[in-house]
Amino acid sequence: MNLKQKPSLELLFSQLGLANSAAAIELYVRTHQLKANENLHDAPFWNKSQRDFLISHLIQDDDWVMWIDELNQQLHMDANRLQAV
Repeated sequence: MNLKQKPSLELLFSQLGLANSAAAIELYVRTHQLKANENLHDAPFWNKSQRDFLISHLIQDDDWVMWIDELNQQLHMDANRLQAV
């Protein structure tokens, strides 16, 4: 990562090797919803490298955590909506 770049959701997607345009992120979130009790890092769609990235930054509690939490919330939107009903 370029030291001048601050973490963002777009940069997180890039670090995970995913398309990071607004439209690509929206599509990814819509098509990768998790169950309420499913941890982000346990999702079946991550490869080992992606999973390791997420876990290592959560453990380090660094600048990425805010964006990993944001991704987690977005990937649980459907589950959270169902629980609210």
